[in-house]
Amino acid sequence: MDVHKTFVVACIASTNNKGITTYKRLRFSTFTKGLNELSQWLCEHDCKGVCMESTGKYWIPVFNILEASCSITLAHPKYVKAIRGKKTDKKDAQWIADLFKHDLVAGSFMPPLPIRQLRDLMRYRFKLTTFASSEKNRLQNSLTVFNIQLGKRGVGYLRQKLHEGETS
Repeated sequence: MDVHKTFVVACIASTNNKGITTYKRLRFSTFTKGLNELSQWLCEHDCKGVCMESTGKYWIPVFNILEASCSITLAHPKYVKAIRGKKTDKKDAQWIADLFKHDLVAGSFMPPLPIRQLRDLMRYRFKLTTFASSEKNRLQNSLTVFNIQLGKRGVGYLRQKLHEGETS
């Protein structure tokens, strides 16, 4: 699969008993409806293995939808890059399908869903903590610039007023 921000080009490579490969290609939207249609299309064609390159964050929704119905190989773009020339999305999707069919793609490690969710929560918690520290430092710098010095009682009063603002 060739994944982009607004669409995915899927290519199914099937080899018959004479060694002739045929390709079925289709373009899908990256909205949830389009990704569900992609999943259904893959199931209709009995496609159990999927390979896509990890381009930015665009692959994540595709991965999340297909994870339940397919075995997904997530490839680093460096290892599936097509040879230079007139590139199209269809050619890229076919190139990735050929590499995958011949087992030439090393997949990236993807932890199980509960671990990924926990990691996301921990990253978000870290961001919030960093943001809170940043704001405290900004407040302290503003007070210093205006030559306002608060003792322990002043800091307690300020915390109380900030807390009252949160709850109202």
